[in-house]
Amino acid sequence: MNQDQVIEKLLKLDNSVEDFVLTFSGKESKKVDGLYKPDNREIIIHNKNHESDNALMYTAIHEFAHHIHFTTSVAPISSRCHNSHFWNIFHKLLGKAEEMGVYTNIFETEDEFKNLTERIRGQYLHENARLMKEFGEILMQAYELCLKYHASFEDYVDRVLGLHRSSAKAIMKFHTKDISDEVGYENMKILAGIRDDDVRQLAQEAFLEGQSPDMVKAQYASRAVPDDKLEYLVKERDRLEKSLETITVKLVKVEREIQTIKEKI
Repeated sequence: MNQDQVIEKLLKLDNSVEDFVLTFSGKESKKVDGLYKPDNREIIIHNKNHESDNALMYTAIHEFAHHIHFTTSVAPISSRCHNSHFWNIFHKLLGKAEEMGVYTNIFETEDEFKNLTERIRGQYLHENARLMKEFGEILMQAYELCLKYHASFEDYVDRVLGLHRSSAKAIMKFHTKDISDEVGYENMKILAGIRDDDVRQLAQEAFLEGQSPDMVKAQYASRAVPDDKLEYLVKERDRLEKSLETITVKLVKVEREIQTIKEKI
């Protein structure tokens, strides 16, 4: 597969992107399989690193995701930014590539991977989540018992159970909000942090459909960012100015206290 063929496949995934250049380095790199240079919109693939076209396409899609992220983000980002928005873009591209036959997901085709995945999901992810949801129910019983005896629930979990009160409250939400243990413990924590019941339900359905945590967080659990760059920059300026004012007030207070102590010495 040559450079033009890779570009053709990438554009099948998204042909609305800004123009970019894709180059095979003709080299092998021990550090990275590919990189993206935002200044000239160039994707570089170390093609000697890859033993198959499929592996090369995975790298190409990864760097293509960087290009999309960099050229479409309202907020300033670096060329190697790997935040949840990047992973959301990348995972969506991979899903589309699999549907179109541009990329083959080895985790779904190789029996060794499929068997191991089934074991991990059944014996560990699901079982751990089931226990944590059950734990949430038990903690609710502890909470009600504390109410009965007019005792502090926070003190009970902090000092008796050795469990931080914030963690205890989050675990209790697994039970009170009836979050499905099918999504796994870590994803249950994401769902527990979503206040709106309808949004939480949509996020849970997305998990059950197989979306990645970053895809779900980007869509349902991230702070909204304005679509307009000017609007974003104005809000960011206002936020920074407010932070500077707060820091300045604190700095003045600290300097006064330092001066007071020095005068007493």
